[in-house]
Amino acid sequence: MADEALDQPPDAAPSPSLAPATPPAPATSSPAALLRPRREAFEHGLLPIPKLIFPEGMLAQTLAQLKEKLAASVPDGRVRAAALAEALQIPQEQAALALGTLAAVLPAEDPVLGDGAMDGAAADIRDVLLFLYIQSYKRLVPRSAHKDSPAVADVWPSTSAFDGYLSALSPIQLVRSNSRRFMPSQADEEIHQLSFLQKHMANILTLLADSVEGEGDDSLVLTMETFEHLGFLVQFSEGTSLSQAATFFANSDPDMPAVPVPAAQVLDWMSQNIAFSLEYSSERSVAKESNQQTMSDLDVTMAEANTSHSRNSTPSANPAYYRNVTFVEGFSKTSVVKHASDVKGNSIKVLNCHDSVIYILAPLKYATVYGCSDATVVLGAVGKVCM
Repeated sequence: MADEALDQPPDAAPSPSLAPATPPAPATSSPAALLRPRREAFEHGLLPIPKLIFPEGMLAQTLAQLKEKLAASVPDGRVRAAALAEALQIPQEQAALALGTLAAVLPAEDPVLGDGAMDGAAADIRDVLLFLYIQSYKRLVPRSAHKDSPAVADVWPSTSAFDGYLSALSPIQLVRSNSRRFMPSQADEEIHQLSFLQKHMANILTLLADSVEGEGDDSLVLTMETFEHLGFLVQFSEGTSLSQAATFFANSDPDMPAVPVPAAQVLDWMSQNIAFSLEYSSERSVAKESNQQTMSDLDVTMAEANTSHSRNSTPSANPAYYRNVTFVEGFSKTSVVKHASDVKGNSIKVLNCHDSVIYILAPLKYATVYGCSDATVVLGAVGKVCM
C-alpha cells in the first residue's frame, strides 16, 4: 500500500514532564465504546491557507508561543477575527474564514461564536488551538500513483488544496480506469486519523494543559472543562461524553467543580483508548481485504454508469454508504436527483462526475464536491460545502 507515510514526530519535545510514552496495552472497552476521530474536523475543517499550516518540527513550539500571544491579547479566553489575524499575521478576511470554518465543525454550537460571521463572534482559545493543530494533518494519497501526461496536465491541472490527495487522472479517466478502488476508503482515513492523534496526543494535551506548582507529571493538569474540548477531535461511538467515559471525571458532582487531573494521567487514558480503537479498526480492515474485489465492483465503467445508474440507488442498498456518508460518484452526461429519502445521515460526497447535472435536494450539514469536470452541482439547505 503506497499511502502517504505519517509525518515524523516533531523535533521539539512537548514538555519535560509530559512526553509521548510507548502506547500501552489496548483498553478493555467493548467495540460499542470505540473512541473515533471526528470526521467533521478532519474532512471539513482543513483550509488551504499556508500561514495556518506550521512546519512539522516546530508545530508544538509554534502553537505554544501562539497560545501565549493570544492569551495575552484576549483576557476573556475568546479569540476574535482581529486578534487571530494579528497573531498569525494574516488578513482579517482569512481569520474570519478560519473562525467560520471552526464554527461549522464544532461538535456543539457555541453561542458566543455562532456561525463565525456575526459581529463580535469569538471562539474559545482552546478550540482555536485544536483547530490550528489539525491543519498539519495530511490526508492519505491514492494507493496507486498516477502520473499526469502532458496532455492530461494541460486540461486537468492539479489544483487541489491538498497536494497528492486526489488522483491525477481526470474524472472520466478515473472512472474508465476503474481506479476508485485505489482511493483511500473511509476506514483507511479513520485509521490514519487515529494514528495522527496517537502520535500527537502528548503535544495536544500539553498545549491545552494548565501549569501548576509541582514537579514532573504533576506540573501540568487538565480541568474537566478543558478535557471536554477534546471532543472537537474525538468522540465515543455510542455518544457518551468524554468526561463521563473517563474514570477520573465520570459521575462528577455538577454542583462542584471536578478536581483537575494530571495531564500524564489523561495521556495514558487517551493512548489506551486510541490504541484499542486502532487495533479494532485495523483488524476489521485486514478482514475486509478478502472482500476487496467485491467492493471494487462499485467502480463501474463509464458505460455501466450511463446504462444502469447503479449509483443512484438509495443509501440502504448502496454499499458506498458508510457511516452516514452518501456518495454520488462516477456519473457522465446525465442528470441525477437525490431527494431526502435517498440520503441517509447528514453528509454527502459528489465525486468524479463529468458533464452532468447533480441535484442534491435534501437537508444536509456537510457536502463535499471534488474531482468533477464540466458538471453542475445544485445543493439545497447545506450547512458547509467543501470543494
